[in-house]
Amino acid sequence: MNILLTGGAGYIGSHTAVELLEAGHRVITADNYSNSSPEALERVERITGRHVTAYDIDITNTDRLCDIFAHEEIDAAVHFAGLKAVGESVKDPLRYYRNNLDGTISLLEAMKLYGVKRLIFSSSATVYGTPEKLPFTEDMKLGPCTNPYGWTKLMSERIITDYAASDPEFSAILLRYFNPVGAHPSGLIGEDPKDIPNNLMPYISQVASGRLDKLHVFGNDYPTKDGTGVRDYIHVVDLARGHRAALEYCAEHKGVQAVNLGTGVGYSVLEMVKTFAAVSGIDIPYQIEGRRDGDIAESYGDPSKALELFGWRAGLGPEDMCRDTWNWQKNNPNGYDG
Repeated sequence: MNILLTGGAGYIGSHTAVELLEAGHRVITADNYSNSSPEALERVERITGRHVTAYDIDITNTDRLCDIFAHEEIDAAVHFAGLKAVGESVKDPLRYYRNNLDGTISLLEAMKLYGVKRLIFSSSATVYGTPEKLPFTEDMKLGPCTNPYGWTKLMSERIITDYAASDPEFSAILLRYFNPVGAHPSGLIGEDPKDIPNNLMPYISQVASGRLDKLHVFGNDYPTKDGTGVRDYIHVVDLARGHRAALEYCAEHKGVQAVNLGTGVGYSVLEMVKTFAAVSGIDIPYQIEGRRDGDIAESYGDPSKALELFGWRAGLGPEDMCRDTWNWQKNNPNGYDG
């Protein structure tokens, strides 16, 4: 298949590109590189030995996006493009709503115009809001979300679901991620935040490399095992394989399915810090700060639906996540910039 990846040069997009290319698909990316680098795609080509067709565009520009559909005969789209930092979304909500919702609508308009009927959407466990019980399951009530980023994911799910209801041939899988971490085992691609990291693992690894002086832990008074937030961390390679499996399922499916992608196990911030230190042999200094706006105490999901529908389950654990994160960081101390 010819598969369009919006945001395909990003962290999850680049790892998914590897999985799709190795499965024999052709990959086309649409990315404005606002939080990514074209170097990531060059490295994807090195890993796979296959070419990526890359377009430097902002997908909210529907006319330019339609140009890709006109030239590439797209069979399916995987929609990664979007702003993704919880704390930033609280500080700048209008930017998040404008960018993330416009991108989803623009993609659906292009797909409609060119008769493309298969979509995988990069959603998030934030659509569940504050849990009344755990683990999260796909049939739970959604929202209220605790931050604008989460609302943009939930609203995009609604937009996609309403559009699919208007076209009985349309197929969409809404993949609700938990917390992607890790890097490709080659060390060639990984998470490369442009500024101070918003996510735990790149922050830990930059402290380990000396790029940052200490980790800031936001809250140690949550009702959890050690007071720090608990999350369902999932290796990005497992996540990428989930997209490949979802695309294969999507080819035979009609309508909309929401599916969790996680391990089903929650680990605290301090547990991940200790695991990283054990794997790398480097102590990670940290400082406890106040809770961060928009965060919740615990989040982990039931991934059994993914196994039932398309035979996917996570196979990599915290040690793999930390080992591959450190392998990426120590070989790329400044990310894709050198």
